[in-house]
Amino acid sequence: MNKSYPKEFRDDVVRAAKMRDPGVTLEQAALEYGIDPATLSDWLHEAGQGECADPINLRDELVKANRRVQLLEEENEVLRKAAAYLFGANLAETNVS
Repeated sequence: MNKSYPKEFRDDVVRAAKMRDPGVTLEQAALEYGIDPATLSDWLHEAGQGECADPINLRDELVKANRRVQLLEEENEVLRKAAAYLFGANLAETNVS
């Protein structure tokens, strides 16, 4: 059964959740106000914050993205070297004939 919360309460909780310390999870913030974490997530989404409201999730996503960028750069370098090698080998074969 859904509880109906006053708009002022919702606004206060959303404001507090936006300003929470980086070590405080969305779940902890919700439990502090006696509401379900999914409810707080919905309220943040409605307020335009969505999943980005949790700084820990943002940090995790940034770390994953940086790892992915590093891997792609390494793969690109390997392919660049392989292409240079093959291009050089191809030139050597055409000059021999």
